Amino acid sequence: MSNPRIGAHGRAKPLVRRLLSAVVAVCAMAFLISSPATAVALPKPKPFVSFLDLECFRTDPYQPPATQLQLRHLNPVLATLPPETVTLGTREQLCVPVAKNGQHPPPDVAEFIKYVDLACYRIQGASPNRGLVLSQLNPLLQDVPRHDALLGAAQQLCVPVAKNDVIPPPEVLTLVSHIDLKCHAITPNFAMNRGLGLEQLNPVLVGQIPRHSVQVTNARQLCVPVQKAGDQIPPEALDIVRWVDLEKFDIGTQTLRPVTLTLRHLNPVLARLPVERATLSAATQLGVPVAKNGQIPPG
Repeated sequence: MSNPRIGAHGRAKPLVRRLLSAVVAVCAMAFLISSPATAVALPKPKPFVSFLDLECFRTDPYQPPATQLQLRHLNPVLATLPPETVTLGTREQLCVPVAKNGQHPPPDVAEFIKYVDLACYRIQGASPNRGLVLSQLNPLLQDVPRHDALLGAAQQLCVPVAKNDVIPPPEVLTLVSHIDLKCHAITPNFAMNRGLGLEQLNPVLVGQIPRHSVQVTNARQLCVPVQKAGDQIPPEALDIVRWVDLEKFDIGTQTLRPVTLTLRHLNPVLARLPVERATLSAATQLGVPVAKNGQIPPG
């Protein structure tokens, strides 16, 4: 006569196995759903930089708490320049991503570019007096001739911020939170003399600032990538950030309605600084991507 306990135990084993299999399947599905494989991949340096156009608006002046920063150059052309220490001065501008003449970035890079908002603060820095040859990277400006530029004194530090607490997705934040640009005066002031139509790309300003025409005139600054002491840039982000060189041109445009925003610092080194209020008034400059001395970003 069979032992009922053994029989019950034997029948229970397949049921337990089925339950365990179901739990494993659910866990595996949850892992796949949350897997990094579903995250947006970082773009290649060349397409990201080539479509990074920033329109710079004058803001009401704001002086952040006393902050000293040590900066070192990231781009290979300027990597031999020594680090320097600067003090963060008055905020002067907010530079925001735009599309030119209806030419939008490719979708895979647009997801990153639309969150590149840089607040620019006055600094006083060294004058490298380094001669450079600048060439345009954006496809729309390929007919603009190469031109010489002498790198003069550092005038601004532009750092990443979020507007109205709209924080980029984590994979986007990995890149944009480390884009710090030191803007140097350049001479001669090459004249582009070209009309362009600009439209906003960042979600906060789409609908607030209408598409408008600008007249691009003279180059005033070259903004080059730097790293702040204490900022641990992930290698995959560093491979992109080191190629972000923007030549800032003066622009003339129609009067635009002022827009008031809150700005929150994204870079870890400046995360302790308070949230700022900024009112954008006139659009004064346009930053367009360039290559220095023929060194084109990879990819």
